[in-house]
Amino acid sequence: MMESLRLMMIGMGIVFGFLLLLVGILKLVSSVAQRIVPAEAHPVPSPSPLPHPPASDSDDLIAVIGAAVARYRRGHR
Repeated sequence: MMESLRLMMIGMGIVFGFLLLLVGILKLVSSVAQRIVPAEAHPVPSPSPLPHPPASDSDDLIAVIGAAVARYRRGHR
């Protein structure tokens, strides 16, 4: 029983140590990359408003959708 606990703790310690090493290496690479290539400020364009479709198209679309729903309901009762 004690041998299995010892083996588990050694394994967990190795994994934890590797994860700490990985985080450290990633932070180091990140800081080196930021020094080599400084971040450039890009202006963010404001989104243009979407044009609204004419009201007649909306009325036609509503009529078509209503007809499709009515036909579906007739066939699937």
